[in-house]
Amino acid sequence: MGHLDHATFGWLTPLLSYAMACIGSALGLSCTVRALETTGRSRRNWLITAASAIGSGIWTMHFVAMLGFGVYGTDIRYNAPLTFLSLLGAMLVVGGGVFAVGYSRDRTRALLLGGFATGLGVASMHYLGMTALRLHGTIHYDPLRVVLSVAIAVIAATAALWAALNIKSPRAVALASLVMGAAVSSMHYTGMFAVTVRVTPSGSELQGATAMQFIFPLAVGLGSYLFLTSAFVALSPTARERAAYVFAERAGTPADAEPASTAGPVRRGPDTRSRRTVRSPDASPAGTR
Repeated sequence: MGHLDHATFGWLTPLLSYAMACIGSALGLSCTVRALETTGRSRRNWLITAASAIGSGIWTMHFVAMLGFGVYGTDIRYNAPLTFLSLLGAMLVVGGGVFAVGYSRDRTRALLLGGFATGLGVASMHYLGMTALRLHGTIHYDPLRVVLSVAIAVIAATAALWAALNIKSPRAVALASLVMGAAVSSMHYTGMFAVTVRVTPSGSELQGATAMQFIFPLAVGLGSYLFLTSAFVALSPTARERAAYVFAERAGTPADAEPASTAGPVRRGPDTRSRRTVRSPDASPAGTR
């Protein structure tokens, strides 16, 4: 049985992975709140952005945490296509959850369905990513801990979507993202503690990429995406801010600046009074000569 180390770099990878989970959750919840304030194409675009932010955030969290994962007695490689497939799968399944919340008229049903789908998206990303793991040996899972990890993911996702439906202030969204980030990280490490590895010594070379080979595309690709999404969300006015701007515009309009069609009768000024006939000084009264 191989000895597993979940923090080969100490507290660096757990803390960094938690930070990435919080960033992805904060962006996703903020986009979901914006989506619920709009309609039509704008709502659809916000929900797509929310799904991609949450999906990329939890995928990044998983991969950063896996940087600190090691098994004594064997090297570790990753199947690149399966690794990126787990990212796509996370976005699609999480997208189903946030779209259920965004378009369902029954909030309770939408919350339960959306939380279940989003939680499954988090769990499926984790375990699909684990299938990309390549090492000299076999991996086994404790079924009870696997079920517990999926339950944590579903509960965390449901709580986060409840916050998006009921809480609008930026501070509350930030607090909800911290809670969701902690829950997602807990789900990850619960799933990892369900893992046991039976090492089979071998001199053959493992196929796939090392964890370090993913760092550059991870930092440049998803890091840039999350940064740009953060800037876009920060610069986009909320519905309340737009309403306040419209109110200020109307309040600043002069009260007497009315359209011509609604204005009352025009009052004549002193210079528009009716003219009177002016008699010449030498004109005699009528009838006298």
